[in-house]
Amino acid sequence: QVHLVESGGGLVQAGGSLRLSCAASGSIFIINAIGWYRQAPGNQRELVAVLTSGGSTNYGDSVKGRFTISRDNAKNTMYLQMNSLKPEGTAVYYCYLVHVDSTGVFGNYWGQGTQVTISS
Repeated sequence: QVHLVESGGGLVQAGGSLRLSCAASGSIFIINAIGWYRQAPGNQRELVAVLTSGGSTNYGDSVKGRFTISRDNAKNTMYLQMNSLKPEGTAVYYCYLVHVDSTGVFGNYWGQGTQVTISS
């Protein structure tokens, strides 16, 4: 079992920056893909950024050029650096990872979410 804990959310003015962190713990064997999603009230959860095990990244169209996803393998932690924030980015942000255990079984895990509020 893998447990994810997010931090770094909060209130920021439009144009500002925040860095979200997501620390993984538990019975970690191989962390495959990692990602961040967000969900605003009344909306579906949407992709923000994904980083594959091969190093490829994919960003949602609304955040391209402003957000950067990264990971620190030694700390089992992923990050989302968010710059030039816009009010429409107000949402609960969730981290996500794909884990492979020692038997080769894949598992998907989600964090509990962290609120990001961007004031205009």
